[in-house]
Amino acid sequence: MNRIFRRLNTILTEFVNFILWNIGYIPSHYIRRFFYRISGVKIGKGSTIHMLAKFYDPKNITIGDDSIIGEGAVLDGRDKLTIGNHVDIASEVMIYNSQHDVQSLDFRAITAPVIIEDYVFIGPRSIILPGVKIGKGAVVGAGAVVTHDVDEFTIVGGVPAKPIGERKRGLNYKLGRAAWFR
Repeated sequence: MNRIFRRLNTILTEFVNFILWNIGYIPSHYIRRFFYRISGVKIGKGSTIHMLAKFYDPKNITIGDDSIIGEGAVLDGRDKLTIGNHVDIASEVMIYNSQHDVQSLDFRAITAPVIIEDYVFIGPRSIILPGVKIGKGAVVGAGAVVTHDVDEFTIVGGVPAKPIGERKRGLNYKLGRAAWFR
């Protein structure tokens, strides 16, 4: 009986993910945000999710105030995903908190929460893997693969991501308003 319940839950979750994927094509930020909130994504005041975002289990995703999620981003909610305030996530960024254990004989999935603190910038086509915490004010360069925590105000880049610089402290900016049809 437990197996049947898990299977039905998986089917329902996949159906919700499919609906949200299609909602991502609606060219109005306000309509998309309405449906994302209904599905369980917690979206802070002034935050924007651009078109074509993909979600896995949206109920575990929290986005703070004044944050921007770029076009085609993947947000994984199979474990907790917390995105802070004033975070800029560029286009086609993939944030995962579940992956297969390649050392497991049954190739089972393992999950770990991802935390992205305030004032972080994540460059286009970057990949954030399960269990990573990105500290306040950090920058992830375009195309980087982040496999370990990133310290506050550290700039990382490469595959795997490694420190390549420091960001100035004392950040205090707002990212702006959502474009109506983006």
